[in-house]
Amino acid sequence: MNHADAALAQARNRARIRRGMFILPSFFTALNIGAGYFAITQTLDAITNNLNAIGSLTHLDVAAIAILLAIPFDSLDGRIARMTNTASDFGRELDSLADVITFGVAPSLLAWVWGFRSLPEEMNPDVRHHIIQAGAFLCFLFVIGGASRLARFNISHDPKPRNPGRPDRKYFVGMPIPAAAALLASTVHFFGGYPVTEWWISIPWMILVGLAAFLMVSTWRFWSGKEIDLSKAHPFRLLLVMAIVLYIMIRYSQGVLFPIALAYTFSGIWARAAYGWSRRRRRGLRDMQDSAGSDPDPLRHT
Repeated sequence: MNHADAALAQARNRARIRRGMFILPSFFTALNIGAGYFAITQTLDAITNNLNAIGSLTHLDVAAIAILLAIPFDSLDGRIARMTNTASDFGRELDSLADVITFGVAPSLLAWVWGFRSLPEEMNPDVRHHIIQAGAFLCFLFVIGGASRLARFNISHDPKPRNPGRPDRKYFVGMPIPAAAALLASTVHFFGGYPVTEWWISIPWMILVGLAAFLMVSTWRFWSGKEIDLSKAHPFRLLLVMAIVLYIMIRYSQGVLFPIALAYTFSGIWARAAYGWSRRRRRGLRDMQDSAGSDPDPLRHT
């Protein structure tokens, strides 16, 4: 084989490897879809059985865990695509469709079954019917909010939140749909999949689902964590910390994930409230300076 043939064979091998690299991000996206589909089937299995039976509790908890496990898959497909320079329009669209299924439809169905559909039939039938209908509507709003959030993300090139933060940090505009799904799924997992059986508990659950839907379509800032760079020269300390955090999250997931999801949710609310307060404070100081600099009686010095 001469030099030209060897170069041609080497170029073909590189092209073959690059085509294979394009499949890798889509593989993690497929895992994302699979986790969402599995969560939906587990939730449906809970409906077919008695929701208060032990098997149904397991189904709901497993569905919540599947949604939570899909979050690393969703994060990895984008990072791998950027690291291997294999990002494509097809991959972005597939990722958005996967997020609608796994972080939109699956958690909304789980939230409805766990928080509203499971109310006992012995209670007032009219109250039960109205709560189930209101819960279904709010869960529908969650899906619409998540789909709208993804559509806005896809068409926005350089989105700016209404409450800009530090210039050295990167932020999401609106709560990302995986975080909203994690809030619902971690709540179900926190209670071990045991469904709501008291109507007065369904009310705060309505508020939480509606709040998650609103935060996704809001223009408030949420920390993205994209400034964390694993390609640094000495990332050993960061990797050690991440390994410890990952172990704690897996080993004590039932008691750890829910507070983390709740803290992240209210971090966006706190950031918006703090920005509004500081803005009003600056406006008040400017008004005081303007009033102090103006002379209310121009004839006083004559």
